[in-house]
Amino acid sequence: MTGSLQIKNGKYYAVINLTDTNGKRKQKWISTNLTSKSGKKEREKALRDVLSQFDYRSKLYTTDTLFSDYVELWLKEIKIKVDDVTYQHYEAEANTHIIPYFRSTGIKLIDVDRQALQNYVNFKFEHGRLDGKGGLSATTIKHHRNVINQTLNLAVFNGIIPNNPCQYISMPQSERYNYSFFTLEEMNEFLYAIRNERLYALYVITATYGLRKSEVLGIKWDSIDFENNMLTIKHTRVEGHRVVEKDKTKNQSSFRSFPMSNDIVELFKNLKADEKLNRELFGKEYIKNDYVFKLENGEPYRPNYISKKHKQILKKYGFKHIRFHDLRHSCASLLNAQGFTLKDIQEWLGHSDIQTTANTYAHLDIKRKQGISNALSSILIK
Repeated sequence: MTGSLQIKNGKYYAVINLTDTNGKRKQKWISTNLTSKSGKKEREKALRDVLSQFDYRSKLYTTDTLFSDYVELWLKEIKIKVDDVTYQHYEAEANTHIIPYFRSTGIKLIDVDRQALQNYVNFKFEHGRLDGKGGLSATTIKHHRNVINQTLNLAVFNGIIPNNPCQYISMPQSERYNYSFFTLEEMNEFLYAIRNERLYALYVITATYGLRKSEVLGIKWDSIDFENNMLTIKHTRVEGHRVVEKDKTKNQSSFRSFPMSNDIVELFKNLKADEKLNRELFGKEYIKNDYVFKLENGEPYRPNYISKKHKQILKKYGFKHIRFHDLRHSCASLLNAQGFTLKDIQEWLGHSDIQTTANTYAHLDIKRKQGISNALSSILIK
């Protein structure tokens, strides 16, 4: 519980900061019966007394509040503070896992302790999958912990609980993901095989620039500067419960520009001509928009549609399974094989810091390490 003293019409009022049951912030003005002539100690004591009274009443009011209900309150409050995609993830994690679990236990907010949270983490890690086939990944549980932690921080801020026990739980260790990617030979074979597929140009752009799915699907015609042969990544399309279009990238480093080769320019010009033809064929039924990658009727590709088509294309042409996102890793692998540094790869892929690049692509460093090994062997082993 927080507050301050404000003077109004020559009298001091205690202004109390409150949060109602809908998560909305409001202020309550309470007269202290003190005048502008009151001393500092009198004023400080009056404020403490008012805060103490409201703190006590707040605790009485919330002693029966279920933790699951407070998670719902947190969701309402956080909705106006984060972007739509982030909120969709929070909402899905809370409504699918966190709220049902804690509602089934009936635990109250004031009774949530380290052990209750540890029990949740342990259970979800062992049995958390909704299909009953095992537990959730360490990364997913980390996301759950974030929701729980923010909910408890709100309760601490509102003076309902004295501290946040979330900081004391033990989290499962994340396993290093073994990335799959195409070698240069495999990538060339793949692109040649799909050269007549409608998604061919999308694959070429993704692999050439190492783009995230949200970035390649977010390319609009204003992203392409044909005069200077430059491509700028500045829009994204992300899908949670629904598609979210944003005129911004994942982070500041993701906003980047690339030079376009003559072949890339030709690809985009062909797509432009294809769009013009489809506009004429579909007439009034054509869905007008500025996106480059779209269906024949103009509807922009949905991210989930691309994931589904990607699996079908790999199977159709007999290539090993890699995720669509692994085309980005393939690009990093090709850059490394051509002798480019981690700094080059970081800037090309739009990582916010080089440590991310180093951690993600540590496996690509084997050639450099082999060179170090050979150099040392040549001088030490005679």
